[in-house]
Amino acid sequence: MPQEVYEPKYVISIAARILGCEIHTLRYYEKLGVVKPYRSGGNIRYYSEADIDQLRHIKALMEDMGVNMAGVEVILKLREKMVEMQHRIDLLEAELRKHKKIDTERKNIKSGG
Repeated sequence: MPQEVYEPKYVISIAARILGCEIHTLRYYEKLGVVKPYRSGGNIRYYSEADIDQLRHIKALMEDMGVNMAGVEVILKLREKMVEMQHRIDLLEAELRKHKKIDTERKNIKSGG
């Protein structure tokens, strides 16, 4: 994702309006740790586009799929773990490609080609 997606830009009232929810709902989600808006020096919450997307996902899980907050927390943790695992897989695949290339070069050197 582009870096600007993570830039804090919406105060809590605007974020609530964008999402069609109440301000206290966003505070509750923050308290649970399912979203972590940026806090200014004056302790004002600022939500990024990534935060808004995360909150839309939460809202869809709860409203469209009937998942309760405990289920949402589990889904979000699993999703985060899957992203971490995919990153690890990508690193391992890159390392494997590197080793295969080195092995191919060694075989070429041994065979004189």
